[in-house]
Amino acid sequence: MLYSGFILGLISSLHCIGMCGPIAMMLPVDHGNPAKKTMQLLTYHLGRITAYMTLGLVFGLLGKGLYLAGLQQQLSIIIGVMMILFVLIPEKVFARYNFSKPVYKFISALKTKLGSQFKKRTFKALFTIGLLNGFLPCGLVYVALFGAIAMQNEIIGVGYMFLYGFGTIPMMSMITYVSGFLTVPVRNKIQKIIPIVTVCIGMLFIMRGLGLDIPFVSPSNMSLFVQPDAICKTE
Repeated sequence: MLYSGFILGLISSLHCIGMCGPIAMMLPVDHGNPAKKTMQLLTYHLGRITAYMTLGLVFGLLGKGLYLAGLQQQLSIIIGVMMILFVLIPEKVFARYNFSKPVYKFISALKTKLGSQFKKRTFKALFTIGLLNGFLPCGLVYVALFGAIAMQNEIIGVGYMFLYGFGTIPMMSMITYVSGFLTVPVRNKIQKIIPIVTVCIGMLFIMRGLGLDIPFVSPSNMSLFVQPDAICKTE
């Protein structure tokens, strides 16, 4: 299921253009030196991916705890259902509740720190911009973190979020070179793909939890459990 992180990142980068695009376009990069600009962009992306991987570690540990509790199948199904509900429930319903209120001061400080970094032209500032950008609230990052939990392992959770971040790089880099490469009508059409892909990934997690004995997609129930003792066949 690791590959779903890259696919989700690739598709959600279309959403990122609207949400994080302005940040990418304002990056203090050297437009007169192509080679340096490329290194500066990679530094920014490295900061974002570092933030995603840190979150992947935390949520991967959470998933591992649930895995050791023997909830691997149920967890995979619940995560899949949550992904689908995230798409089906209208955004205005979520807007009624300020989920970030408990950490509002933290987010406000994060944005203030982020804004101050744009005044600098160092690689450290670009890395910091990417790092802080990665920790800002984002619905599709939350969806990816559902996947990190379902990996049920802290290392694989980190890997899942790395692939998610890696998948966002092509589109987020392109916007800094050609700001008008996607018109609004085209962008709106592509945005419709995002919920479809999210639902498909959610269905994959549900199938995985059901243990339908489908290779690489839904392993059998036996392979989903860790046995305390080896099970050997005897003639």
